[in-house]
Amino acid sequence: MKIFFLGTNGWYDTRAGNTVCTLIDSKEGYIILDAGDGIYKAKKYITEDKPVYLFLSHLHFDHISGFHILPIFNFEKKWNIILEKGNRELLERVIKHPFMSTLEGKVVFHEVEEGVHDNLISFECLKLKHIDPTFGYRIKLEDKNIAYCSDTGLCENVLKLANKADVLITEGSMIPGVSNPEWGHLNPEEAAGIAKDAQAERMVMTHISADGYKNFDERKEAEKKAQNIFKNSIIAEDDLIIEI
Repeated sequence: MKIFFLGTNGWYDTRAGNTVCTLIDSKEGYIILDAGDGIYKAKKYITEDKPVYLFLSHLHFDHISGFHILPIFNFEKKWNIILEKGNRELLERVIKHPFMSTLEGKVVFHEVEEGVHDNLISFECLKLKHIDPTFGYRIKLEDKNIAYCSDTGLCENVLKLANKADVLITEGSMIPGVSNPEWGHLNPEEAAGIAKDAQAERMVMTHISADGYKNFDERKEAEKKAQNIFKNSIIAEDDLIIEI
């Protein structure tokens, strides 16, 4: 199983990267975590005849802006889009003309509530702490648990989803030492603390602040601060690939 970090920025694209999107290539299928502008890179990796599952955390534009890119895909099979119950109608307002090309007949929406789901693929979803409704996910793939928690502040549900996860993919939006509990974002120390308390195997930070981090050196310094708390921490860069 491989994890491809296609876009690692929060908010907007910069020379450092595209907005947030992660692809997992597993036996169960292709799993896409959020649909920022980095999603166009998935075309290079989606090559086998396997189902595609796109998990949306929430509807902020840096997580859905890539929908306008989706017509580049062949859609030999309809994509399964998983999102919180009640969000389909909101999403459909902006993923059709005149804003975007229509995806009618190419995708299937699955609105889900908090809890464990096994009808499509085995996963659990819980609400996170963010300014607008946001889901975190824990997905079972090849007998491994992948937790995806972005965007969020510190909350009990992050720990539940990350509990003993083989990989925790979370956010590092804030620069070291700066917190934003009102909006609901993490700094590297907080993200590392979650991984440590949850006894995760490894932690990868994505959704890195586009305006908070000016260059890769600053990201690496933040990574070191996280590693001081949880050794197996890294900050992702676009095109990073890790294998489990």
